[in-house]
Amino acid sequence: MSDTGNKLRIDKWLWAARFYKTRSLALHAIENGRVLIDGVRVKPAKTIAPGDKIVLHFGQARFDIEVLVLSDKRGPAPVAQKLYRESDESIARRALIAEQHRLQPEVASFKYRPTKRDRREIEKFRRGE
Repeated sequence: MSDTGNKLRIDKWLWAARFYKTRSLALHAIENGRVLIDGVRVKPAKTIAPGDKIVLHFGQARFDIEVLVLSDKRGPAPVAQKLYRESDESIARRALIAEQHRLQPEVASFKYRPTKRDRREIEKFRRGE
């Protein structure tokens, strides 16, 4: 963990904390309003400091985190996880969403395009023959 002083750009920190694979992905998420600092939409150049509260939206998942350490170096995941602390309710909410997804039945879908023969059989089935 390289402490870079007391201020760091939010896009750089999100990349270093391994929330996004690239800085450009972090930049797009910030610009699209999926990242809030203390409940306020920010720009990618916004500087953060330890103690800031950040809310990240990934589809249905929502991370409520507190910045603990600033780092502009992207390291291994165990090191990156020491840069922040996720709230207990955030962890519980994500676990609940994961459990709901696990319990939902899979949506039937074609894994291939039906052949002419398959389409005839589908039509027969629909007509009730």
